[in-house]
Amino acid sequence: MDNSSGVGVLDKAATVLSALEAGPATLAQLVASTHLARPTAHRLAVALEHHRLVSRDMQGRFVLGPRLGELAAAAGEDRLLAAAGPVLGALRDHTGESAQLYRRQGDQRICVAAAEKQMGLRDSIPVGATLTMLAGSAAQILLAWEEPDRLHRGLQGAKFTATILSGVRRRGWAQSVSERELGVASVSAPVRGPSGRVIAAVSVSGPVERMSRQPGRLHAASVVAAANRLSDVLKKAEEG
Repeated sequence: MDNSSGVGVLDKAATVLSALEAGPATLAQLVASTHLARPTAHRLAVALEHHRLVSRDMQGRFVLGPRLGELAAAAGEDRLLAAAGPVLGALRDHTGESAQLYRRQGDQRICVAAAEKQMGLRDSIPVGATLTMLAGSAAQILLAWEEPDRLHRGLQGAKFTATILSGVRRRGWAQSVSERELGVASVSAPVRGPSGRVIAAVSVSGPVERMSRQPGRLHAASVVAAANRLSDVLKKAEEG
Protein backbone atom coordinates (compact mmCIF):
# COMPACT_ATOMS: atom_id res chain seq x y z
CA MET A 1 0.00 0.00 0.00
CA ASP A 2 1.34 3.41 -0.99
CA ASN A 3 1.19 5.80 1.98
CA SER A 4 2.94 8.60 0.15
CA SER A 5 1.26 12.00 0.17
CA GLY A 6 3.66 13.38 -2.40
CA VAL A 7 5.27 15.65 0.20
CA GLY A 8 8.43 13.74 1.05
CA VAL A 9 9.53 15.50 4.23
CA LEU A 10 6.01 15.25 5.69
CA ASP A 11 5.81 11.55 4.86
CA LYS A 12 9.15 10.95 6.56
CA ALA A 13 8.13 12.93 9.65
CA ALA A 14 4.92 10.89 9.84
CA THR A 15 7.02 7.72 9.59
CA VAL A 16 9.07 8.86 12.60
CA LEU A 17 5.93 9.58 14.65
CA SER A 18 4.40 6.23 13.69
CA ALA A 19 7.57 4.43 14.77
CA LEU A 20 7.45 6.16 18.17
CA GLU A 21 3.87 4.99 18.69
CA ALA A 22 5.39 1.64 19.66
CA GLY A 23 7.35 3.28 22.48
CA PRO A 24 10.68 4.96 23.26
CA ALA A 25 13.41 4.54 20.66
CA THR A 26 17.09 5.35 20.40
CA LEU A 27 18.32 6.90 17.18
CA ALA A 28 19.59 3.49 16.05
CA GLN A 29 16.18 1.91 16.75
CA LEU A 30 14.47 4.76 14.92
CA VAL A 31 16.69 4.22 11.88
CA ALA A 32 15.97 0.48 11.95
CA SER A 33 12.19 0.88 12.20
CA THR A 34 11.78 3.75 9.72
CA HIS A 35 14.46 2.67 7.20
CA LEU A 36 15.48 6.33 6.96
CA ALA A 37 19.11 7.35 6.64
CA ARG A 38 20.61 8.05 10.06
CA PRO A 39 21.20 11.80 9.40
CA THR A 40 17.65 12.14 8.07
CA ALA A 41 16.08 10.34 11.03
CA HIS A 42 18.08 12.45 13.46
CA ARG A 43 17.27 15.73 11.71
CA LEU A 44 13.55 14.98 11.60
CA ALA A 45 13.39 13.78 15.22
CA VAL A 46 15.18 16.90 16.46
CA ALA A 47 12.92 19.14 14.35
CA LEU A 48 9.83 17.40 15.72
CA GLU A 49 11.26 17.79 19.21
CA HIS A 50 11.53 21.55 18.62
CA HIS A 51 7.79 21.61 17.95
CA ARG A 52 7.11 19.37 21.01
CA LEU A 53 5.73 16.60 18.79
CA VAL A 54 8.65 14.48 20.03
CA SER A 55 10.33 14.49 23.45
CA ARG A 56 13.10 12.56 25.20
CA ASP A 57 12.79 10.23 28.16
CA MET A 58 15.24 10.03 31.05
CA GLN A 59 17.50 7.72 29.01
CA GLY A 60 17.62 10.21 26.14
CA ARG A 61 15.44 8.07 23.89
CA PHE A 62 12.91 9.68 21.58
CA VAL A 63 9.24 9.47 22.66
CA LEU A 64 6.01 11.03 21.46
CA GLY A 65 5.74 14.60 22.71
CA PRO A 66 3.11 16.50 24.72
CA ARG A 67 1.97 18.56 21.75
CA LEU A 68 0.24 15.51 20.28
CA GLY A 69 -2.00 15.24 23.33
CA GLU A 70 -2.75 18.95 23.20
CA LEU A 71 -3.71 18.71 19.53
CA ALA A 72 -5.90 15.66 20.18
CA ALA A 73 -7.69 17.50 22.98
CA ALA A 74 -8.15 20.58 20.78
CA ALA A 75 -9.56 18.46 17.96
CA GLY A 76 -12.52 17.49 20.10
CA GLU A 77 -13.70 15.10 22.73
CA ASP A 78 -11.29 12.44 23.89
CA ARG A 79 -13.65 9.48 23.73
CA LEU A 80 -11.70 7.38 26.19
CA LEU A 81 -11.60 10.08 28.87
CA ALA A 82 -15.21 11.04 28.23
CA ALA A 83 -16.32 7.45 28.71
CA ALA A 84 -13.96 6.86 31.64
CA GLY A 85 -15.84 9.08 34.09
CA PRO A 86 -19.07 7.09 34.32
CA VAL A 87 -17.34 3.73 33.90
CA LEU A 88 -14.88 4.43 36.73
CA GLY A 89 -17.68 5.82 38.88
CA ALA A 90 -19.69 2.63 38.43
CA LEU A 91 -16.61 0.52 39.17
CA ARG A 92 -15.94 2.47 42.37
CA ASP A 93 -19.54 2.10 43.49
CA HIS A 94 -19.59 -1.63 42.73
CA THR A 95 -16.27 -2.48 44.39
CA GLY A 96 -16.26 0.13 47.14
CA GLU A 97 -12.67 1.05 46.17
CA SER A 98 -11.02 3.92 44.33
CA ALA A 99 -10.83 3.42 40.55
CA GLN A 100 -8.26 4.80 38.12
CA LEU A 101 -7.36 4.86 34.42
CA TYR A 102 -3.65 4.86 33.49
CA ARG A 103 -1.82 5.50 30.26
CA ARG A 104 1.84 4.83 29.64
CA GLN A 105 4.17 7.69 28.82
CA GLY A 106 7.75 6.60 28.24
CA ASP A 107 9.09 4.95 31.39
CA GLN A 108 6.20 6.14 33.53
CA ARG A 109 2.46 5.79 33.74
CA ILE A 110 0.05 8.67 34.20
CA CYS A 111 -3.29 8.62 36.01
CA VAL A 112 -5.55 10.26 33.40
CA ALA A 113 -8.90 9.68 35.14
CA ALA A 114 -10.07 8.61 38.58
CA ALA A 115 -13.15 8.03 40.70
CA GLU A 116 -12.33 8.39 44.38
CA LYS A 117 -14.30 7.29 47.41
CA GLN A 118 -16.04 10.14 49.22
CA MET A 119 -13.78 9.75 52.24
CA GLY A 120 -10.13 10.61 51.65
CA LEU A 121 -7.81 7.61 51.62
CA ARG A 122 -4.04 7.58 51.70
CA ASP A 123 -3.98 5.27 48.69
CA SER A 124 -5.94 7.70 46.51
CA ILE A 125 -4.23 8.55 43.21
CA PRO A 126 -4.97 12.05 41.87
CA VAL A 127 -5.48 12.71 38.17
CA GLY A 128 -2.16 13.74 36.66
CA ALA A 129 -0.10 11.69 39.10
CA THR A 130 3.00 10.09 37.59
CA LEU A 131 3.79 6.58 38.82
CA THR A 132 6.48 4.03 38.13
CA MET A 133 6.34 1.35 35.43
CA LEU A 134 8.38 -0.93 37.70
CA ALA A 135 5.66 -1.83 40.20
CA GLY A 136 1.90 -2.15 40.55
CA SER A 137 -0.80 -4.04 38.69
CA ALA A 138 -1.39 -1.23 36.15
CA ALA A 139 2.30 -1.26 35.24
CA GLN A 140 2.05 -5.02 34.72
CA ILE A 141 -0.90 -4.52 32.35
CA LEU A 142 0.77 -1.73 30.36
CA LEU A 143 3.90 -3.87 29.89
CA ALA A 144 2.53 -7.42 29.54
CA TRP A 145 1.46 -7.21 25.88
CA GLU A 146 4.47 -5.23 24.62
CA GLU A 147 6.84 -6.54 21.96
CA PRO A 148 9.35 -9.02 23.47
CA ASP A 149 12.38 -6.70 23.37
CA ARG A 150 10.51 -3.82 24.97
CA LEU A 151 8.97 -6.15 27.53
CA HIS A 152 12.38 -7.47 28.58
CA ARG A 153 13.76 -3.93 28.84
CA GLY A 154 10.79 -2.98 31.00
CA LEU A 155 11.50 -5.86 33.38
CA GLN A 156 14.91 -4.45 34.30
CA GLY A 157 14.57 -3.32 37.92
CA ALA A 158 10.88 -4.27 38.07
CA LYS A 159 9.29 -5.84 41.14
CA PHE A 160 7.46 -8.33 38.92
CA THR A 161 8.86 -11.01 36.64
CA ALA A 162 8.35 -12.36 33.11
CA THR A 163 6.50 -15.31 34.66
CA ILE A 164 4.07 -12.98 36.39
CA LEU A 165 3.43 -11.13 33.12
CA SER A 166 2.83 -14.45 31.36
CA GLY A 167 0.12 -15.14 33.92
CA VAL A 168 -1.32 -11.66 33.35
CA ARG A 169 -1.61 -12.33 29.61
CA ARG A 170 -3.18 -15.73 30.24
CA ARG A 171 -5.94 -14.57 32.59
CA GLY A 172 -6.37 -11.03 31.25
CA TRP A 173 -5.87 -9.11 34.49
CA ALA A 174 -3.17 -8.30 37.06
CA GLN A 175 -3.00 -7.89 40.81
CA SER A 176 -0.42 -6.51 43.21
CA VAL A 177 -0.10 -6.44 46.98
CA SER A 178 2.30 -3.96 48.63
CA GLU A 179 4.24 -3.90 45.35
CA ARG A 180 4.21 -0.17 44.66
CA GLU A 181 3.32 1.02 48.16
CA LEU A 182 3.32 -0.89 51.43
CA GLY A 183 -0.18 -1.80 52.57
CA VAL A 184 -1.86 -1.04 49.24
CA ALA A 185 -3.35 -3.65 46.90
CA SER A 186 -4.70 -3.21 43.38
CA VAL A 187 -6.29 -5.05 40.46
CA SER A 188 -5.98 -3.90 36.82
CA ALA A 189 -7.19 -4.90 33.35
CA PRO A 190 -6.33 -3.74 29.82
CA VAL A 191 -8.21 -1.24 27.67
CA ARG A 192 -7.62 -1.97 23.99
CA GLY A 193 -7.82 0.35 21.03
CA PRO A 194 -9.65 -0.61 17.82
CA SER A 195 -6.51 -2.36 16.55
CA GLY A 196 -6.42 -4.55 19.65
CA ARG A 197 -3.33 -2.85 21.11
CA VAL A 198 -3.37 -2.19 24.86
CA ILE A 199 -3.58 1.59 25.28
CA ALA A 200 -4.57 1.99 28.93
CA ALA A 201 -5.19 0.15 32.18
CA VAL A 202 -8.24 0.31 34.43
CA SER A 203 -7.51 -0.25 38.13
CA VAL A 204 -9.07 -0.40 41.55
CA SER A 205 -6.86 0.14 44.59
CA GLY A 206 -7.28 0.14 48.32
CA PRO A 207 -5.82 -1.03 51.63
CA VAL A 208 -4.74 -4.66 51.82
CA GLU A 209 -6.93 -5.01 54.91
CA ARG A 210 -10.00 -4.56 52.71
CA MET A 211 -8.71 -5.84 49.37
CA SER A 212 -7.08 -8.97 50.92
CA ARG A 213 -3.86 -10.59 49.72
CA GLN A 214 -5.71 -12.03 46.73
CA PRO A 215 -7.52 -8.92 45.50
CA GLY A 216 -8.16 -10.47 42.09
CA ARG A 217 -10.56 -12.95 43.65
CA LEU A 218 -12.67 -10.04 44.87
CA HIS A 219 -12.48 -7.58 42.02
CA ALA A 220 -10.97 -9.03 38.82
CA ALA A 221 -14.34 -9.69 37.14
CA SER A 222 -15.56 -6.15 37.81
CA VAL A 223 -12.32 -4.52 36.65
CA VAL A 224 -12.19 -6.61 33.47
CA ALA A 225 -15.82 -5.73 32.71
CA ALA A 226 -15.08 -2.01 33.15
CA ALA A 227 -12.01 -2.22 30.90
CA ASN A 228 -14.02 -4.09 28.26
CA ARG A 229 -16.71 -1.38 28.32
CA LEU A 230 -14.07 1.26 27.55
CA SER A 231 -12.60 -0.91 24.79
CA ASP A 232 -16.08 -1.26 23.28
CA VAL A 233 -16.55 2.53 23.32
CA LEU A 234 -13.35 2.96 21.30
CA LYS A 235 -14.29 0.18 18.90
CA LYS A 236 -17.74 1.63 18.25
CA ALA A 237 -16.27 5.11 17.78
CA GLU A 238 -13.91 3.72 15.15
CA GLU A 239 -16.73 1.87 13.39
CA GLY A 240 -18.99 4.88 13.55
